[in-house]
Amino acid sequence: MSAPSSQLDSSSVAGSTLRGIGMMLAAIAIFGFVNAFSKAILVKYGYSPTQILFIRGFAAMAVLIPFLARDKWAALRYLPRPRLQVLRALLSGADALMFFIAIRYIPLADATTCYLAAPIFVTALSAIFLRERVGWRRWTAVMIGFIGVMIALKPTGASFSWPALIALAGSFFQSIFMLITRKVRGTDSIFLSLTQVIASFAIGATGSLIAWVPPTWTIVLLLLASGVVNVMGVLCLNRALTLAPASVVAPFQYTIIIWAILLGYLAFDDVPSLTTLLGAAIVTAAGIYIFFRERAVMRREPEPAPPQSV
Repeated sequence: MSAPSSQLDSSSVAGSTLRGIGMMLAAIAIFGFVNAFSKAILVKYGYSPTQILFIRGFAAMAVLIPFLARDKWAALRYLPRPRLQVLRALLSGADALMFFIAIRYIPLADATTCYLAAPIFVTALSAIFLRERVGWRRWTAVMIGFIGVMIALKPTGASFSWPALIALAGSFFQSIFMLITRKVRGTDSIFLSLTQVIASFAIGATGSLIAWVPPTWTIVLLLLASGVVNVMGVLCLNRALTLAPASVVAPFQYTIIIWAILLGYLAFDDVPSLTTLLGAAIVTAAGIYIFFRERAVMRREPEPAPPQSV
């Protein structure tokens, strides 16, 4: 006797959800290793952040362009708000550059904690600039999350350095990037990814004209490989969002802090302080709360979910 269709459906949904969670965890692990590799290139070999963007961007474009060409560039036929598309890409390239500058001087865990705060900043900016209604619960979570960032970075005269400020600025840029992504939802996801890569490549190429350390062929090949691997992470992330609801898989993005702490310790002997761990935990908790609170509000006041950023 065959199982009832309702049981088959629920089993299929559960299996799809588990695969989605697995894909999200794989994507975040890839990003964690790529970030650690990038820090090694910056710290141990003395290459510039713009070189990483330039060489990695070249590899990523080589991977993504065939996807658009395969569909005869159909994504270009419907391109909402072109000016915002350009601004979005530039913000993405700028925040990537700031992240690489930051991790050159401060531990991965510290920089990652700053970037985990981006969704928290998005909530605050949505209320200020987009006039979106944000209740007291989310405002409280925003304040708590920002306190978590301050705890993690220990803002004293001796420790609140300019790299930490750059990481915060990069997180702010990323939050604006996420707001614009809401505005251009409906754009092909591959095209969104490609424009980000092109912007990073252009920023990297421009900066490399000023600061260029002649790389060995081994380093070039490793950077090209890291660009391809990073695209694989993006594809895993996108696949996760097609297999399972965003409300289920999105919170697993916060596992990036675990990789940052672990790889920072193993590769660079960065032992996170108790304040860093406490701050990261507070930021993560506040971000997850805001996410679920926004989902609850959206169920009462339906609004299309924004596409995930790269």
